[in-house]
Amino acid sequence: MKINHWAAASTLASTLALAVMAAAPATAQHVPDGVPAAAPAAADPAHDALRARVAAYIQPTNAARLQVVLTQVREAGFEPTVETFEGGGRGQPMQGSNVVFTIGDGDKEILLTAHYDSAVLRDGAFSQGVVDNAASVVGVIEAAKALKGKALNHRIRVILFDQEELGLIGARKWIEAHGVANVAAIVNSDVAAFGTTLMYGQNNGPQSLGMTRAVKEVCAERALQCVGFGVYPPSDDRVFTAAGVPTLSVGFQDEVGAHQMWLAFNGGQDNGLREGLVPRVFRQIHSHEDTMDNVEGATIALSSATYAALIEKLDGQLR
Repeated sequence: MKINHWAAASTLASTLALAVMAAAPATAQHVPDGVPAAAPAAADPAHDALRARVAAYIQPTNAARLQVVLTQVREAGFEPTVETFEGGGRGQPMQGSNVVFTIGDGDKEILLTAHYDSAVLRDGAFSQGVVDNAASVVGVIEAAKALKGKALNHRIRVILFDQEELGLIGARKWIEAHGVANVAAIVNSDVAAFGTTLMYGQNNGPQSLGMTRAVKEVCAERALQCVGFGVYPPSDDRVFTAAGVPTLSVGFQDEVGAHQMWLAFNGGQDNGLREGLVPRVFRQIHSHEDTMDNVEGATIALSSATYAALIEKLDGQLR
């Protein structure tokens, strides 16, 4: 996720300036004598397997992450195409590689996307990039598996973008190469590693009003806690919004963190947040704190099922 764009929100500027501060330690919960402590949740092998797929993206370079993407897409039963482009940032040319595969057929396409590249940190280290954004990549691939074999009206094109962290370059290059005349809509996932609250943007232009309706219907049908953002952090979705495509940008977080983030972006000067409060996700992305400790297999299972439901909903509503 493009964190430098996040800082453009005036209500968040002071918060991000404090993002290097450590989180305050949690207060230990007192358990009365004679009352047994709650047993830890039983491990779920399916959720553990999803976490393992996310952990595979902890690599020394984005080129190595690309190979993980290709392996996982093939293991899911798809044959990916690698579309290379000339990108890079800050005056340093660099080849990028978008990974693309499709499901079904149709005159129009619905795109399901996430970026797989990770950020280089200020100290020159390479972020593990599991919250931002390997968990989304795994969730999108799992959603594609769920959609395979469905009787859909649209072709579903899954695109796993490169160089989002350098300025949404992979998404821009894809539009330059293919245009958007055949694109009916796009659903983009960024930062979806923990929690059960779906966050979605409502700032993707008037062409996206139907996308908001679809996500609200899915949330109601699945009894899912969802928070709509009038101002939502940017990701690859922004280049599609600028091109006039109906767009939905989504992510997952814990409920408290989602509401704190909503207040930071949408609450104005009197947002009620404690001075210096840094929502959990802001302490993680683009930092050494973006680690597997923050990845929940249950969230990836939830995100993949939700994304598949969104695509099916849009497939039935869009023409």
